Amino acid sequence: MADVIEEADDRLVIRKLIPASREEVFAAWSDPQSIRHWMCPGDVILAEAQLDFRVGGRFRILMKGEREDYEHTGTYQEIEPPSRLSFTWISKGTDFKTTLVTVELFEREGATELTLTHERFPSADRMRHHLRGWGQIADHLAQHLQKNHFDTNAQSVRTN
Repeated sequence: MADVIEEADDRLVIRKLIPASREEVFAAWSDPQSIRHWMCPGDVILAEAQLDFRVGGRFRILMKGEREDYEHTGTYQEIEPPSRLSFTWISKGTDFKTTLVTVELFEREGATELTLTHERFPSADRMRHHLRGWGQIADHLAQHLQKNHFDTNAQSVRTN
C-alpha cells in the first residue's frame, strides 16, 4: 500500500517502494502500453494514453471505467530520466483547473522509492479524491512492474 506522507488542502504527497530499477519505473511513465495496465484507480478497467513525451509535449489519458470514462490532459514540464518527471494535470476531478504532478524516483537497496507530489488543487475535497486514486495507481504500477519482471525472468530461464 502506498504511504501518504503529506496531505494539505491543495497538496498531497505519496510514497511507494517499488521492486524495480529507477529506469524501469521511469520507462513505465513514458510508455502508453504500460500505462494502460496500471493507471487504473477505482472502477477503471483500462487506460488509453497518447503521449508526446518531451518537455512541452502534451498527453491525454482516458481512464475507462465501468460506469464512466475519465479524461486527463496535461503538458510535460520536466523530464529528467531516470529520476524526475513533472507535468500538469487537468480533468473533471480538478474542476478543469491546472494542477501539477511531480514524480521523483530514488534508489533504495535494489528497489525504487517513488515519491509523487500533486499540488494546486482547487479544494480539499478534490485533493482527497486524488489521494485515493494516486495511491491505487502507485500500487498498480508496482504490481505491473513486478509481474513484468517475473515474466521476463521466466522467459529468459526457458530460453537458456
